[in-house]
Amino acid sequence: MAKQYDLIVWDWDGTLADSTGMIIRAIVKAAEQVGLSPLTAEAASSIIGLGLRESVETLYPGISDEQAKALAAQYNVNYFAGESEIPLFAGAADTIKTLNRRGFKLAVATGKSRRGLNLALEHTQLRNYFHATRTVDECFSKPHPQMLDELMDDLIALPERTLMIGDTSYDLQMAQNAGVHAIGVSYGAQSAKEWQHLKPVQQFDNFTKLSQWLLEHA
Repeated sequence: MAKQYDLIVWDWDGTLADSTGMIIRAIVKAAEQVGLSPLTAEAASSIIGLGLRESVETLYPGISDEQAKALAAQYNVNYFAGESEIPLFAGAADTIKTLNRRGFKLAVATGKSRRGLNLALEHTQLRNYFHATRTVDECFSKPHPQMLDELMDDLIALPERTLMIGDTSYDLQMAQNAGVHAIGVSYGAQSAKEWQHLKPVQQFDNFTKLSQWLLEHA
């Protein structure tokens, strides 16, 4: 069967890495540590996928620069203390390696910092399987299309031959803004009801089903 796509772009947190719980705990604890009003796990989960600055401004509209910097700094301390322990979803590493071997161009578009993504790629030993990556340090935060636009330019891929895979409305909106197809997954930060209106070409509730579809149909 001929390939539908040349380039497959992955979100990282909640899509490849089972990191949603760690992110929620890190931001909730950070808010408490710097004396801000308490955050619920639901509120913390809702900003996963955005850049850290955008996340802070969404959670605390009108926050002062000093408080925002303190919250971001404490979040980073909390998160990086456990980052090396975050696992990939079962089967994720093998799926990436198989897609790479089959000739797909693979990329990452993430709201993580460059430092965070580099550490994750090193920890998971997947760096050599991705042809390009973009983080919020280099581009506008999702759902702005800049990450996808630059990845397609770098890897010489057309929008209609590019697939974005993510677990949040920010991922799927970014794909829509860039004119590319998207797959939504509901095993990460957001349930399907939060992004179904963006009409992904497929949706999956576990990584095994996603992997099977990619290996058979992508």
